[in-house]
Amino acid sequence: MRLDELEERLGDRISITWKSFLLRTEPKTTDRAKFADYTQSWLRPGGMEPNTNFTLWSDESDDPPTSSLPAQVAAKTLEIVDPNRVPAYHRALLNAYFTDNRDISNWDVLLDVAAEVGVDRVGFAAGIEEHNTAMTKAVIDDHNSAIENGVTAVPTVVINEVLPIPGAQDVDSYERWIVKVEQAMAQSE
Repeated sequence: MRLDELEERLGDRISITWKSFLLRTEPKTTDRAKFADYTQSWLRPGGMEPNTNFTLWSDESDDPPTSSLPAQVAAKTLEIVDPNRVPAYHRALLNAYFTDNRDISNWDVLLDVAAEVGVDRVGFAAGIEEHNTAMTKAVIDDHNSAIENGVTAVPTVVINEVLPIPGAQDVDSYERWIVKVEQAMAQSE
């Protein structure tokens, strides 16, 4: 993923923090054929992502996700249950959805994906049960904060909590913006 490459290039000059942004705030059943048509919009950003294989959904794919809330809650819960596995889980969730066409609104799928990156499935399920209410609130708070700060696109990268860059960008573009912010900060000191 581009942000992984950016981290490799810039090292400790950057720190990446994932925030929740709900694409489907309410559970909604989507016709599989309509969803397969929607995934055609992945072709452009997929072409920009050399390290990921975007697979368009088809009539043979799993049912489309009904909400983005369960995956967001699972990721937030993992921050408590097994924080060292969070980056791998983020990547695995993206692959499950964009490459493997799995329904990441299904709790069994979310537990399977966690187990695939080495998370204890039983412990994770217990953590989800224990922290579901608090993590749901945290996801909704992240989402509302993003809306209040003008975020309208996924992905949006916010540099230094002041410069939002909406939409998928290439690594060189992100790096140029970071350098500009660093230069502006150095001049203001």
